[in-house]
Amino acid sequence: MELRELIGGEVESANPDVPVVEAVTRMLAAGIGSLAIVDAGELIGIFTERDLVKAVANGADLAGSTLGDLMTAYPDSFPPDMTVAEAAVWMLASGYRHMPVAERGELIGMASIKDVLWAMTIEVR
Repeated sequence: MELRELIGGEVESANPDVPVVEAVTRMLAAGIGSLAIVDAGELIGIFTERDLVKAVANGADLAGSTLGDLMTAYPDSFPPDMTVAEAAVWMLASGYRHMPVAERGELIGMASIKDVLWAMTIEVR
């Protein structure tokens, strides 16, 4: 199975100027653990639950911070033709739980470790 089979619909994204509290509220309401940070149509970062935890641990002023302040800048991305097994190995090696999926420089989806695990269990059955 390829990653393209796991992604679909609109990618949850935000501008780097969005306040962190607003973004986290949106993530919670949507039941997601990450947001793609896009500026002028270009993926410039990712904001994840881990970025939030790191910010809290470092004493960041969450009320005064924007996504641009706390995001992981210029994240790696997966191609849509990467197999789920390859993605699993890569995510385990890197420690990432959320990875943008891009084709010809265009963000087309987000793959989470949960998505990859689900797909691998489907393949085993």
